[in-house]
Amino acid sequence: MTLKLVIEQLEKSFGDKRVLDRVDYTFEQGRIYGLLGRNGAGKTTLFNCLSGEQQAEAGGARIIGLPDEQVRPEGASGEEPYSRSSPLSPEDVGYVFSQPILPEFLTGYEFVKFYREIHPQAQGSGQSPDDYLDLVRLTREDRHRLIKDYSHGMKNKIQILCFLIAKPPVILLDEPLTSFDVVVAHEIKQLLLEMKRDHIILFSTHILQLAAELCDEVVLLHKGKLEPISADRLTSSSFEAELVELLKEENHA
Repeated sequence: MTLKLVIEQLEKSFGDKRVLDRVDYTFEQGRIYGLLGRNGAGKTTLFNCLSGEQQAEAGGARIIGLPDEQVRPEGASGEEPYSRSSPLSPEDVGYVFSQPILPEFLTGYEFVKFYREIHPQAQGSGQSPDDYLDLVRLTREDRHRLIKDYSHGMKNKIQILCFLIAKPPVILLDEPLTSFDVVVAHEIKQLLLEMKRDHIILFSTHILQLAAELCDEVVLLHKGKLEPISADRLTSSSFEAELVELLKEENHA
């Protein structure tokens, strides 16, 4: 069964400003969603509410399709466990922050080794820490340097490795590619395209071209609501100008 992330009537305010206004949307596994909006429109706030970093005032999110070995309808057969629907929990979410948060007193190799050891599902994969680090093309020299000496791009590669190890169903990326050079940005794009089959991936950006290049679907956060943008509209020659005019209307923070 395809995983689905269902957001229902989600609300979040800061003082008198309603940032998320009864947000409803459904995201599906196997697709990369671009969350497009102005700086201050609420993209990070939405991610924080989904990840548990912040508490919404109303509404919430649930995930449909997680396997549950303990629940199976009467008469069901086969090896696959029955799917369940449950509230989204922090354990269901992997969050790449715009500023990476990693233990900088460890080397990249030490951290990946530790992270692999605390996630039993990764140990059955047969992949060693070096195998994982090879996936993000971290050199043999760099993987044995302290993380505090890593570039921003290298740190974000390590963050993404955490998802390959832990395999959370939902992955949130907050402005993941805006500060990278061309080579690192291309490598992370390719990694995301390879990962999308098994995950629900949302990444926030204010760069229209990046959203158009990478995403299967683009969603606009505007005036506290989520609005899908169709593929034909996204590639229209006049869409960028229309979007600018639309977003000018927003009284953003």
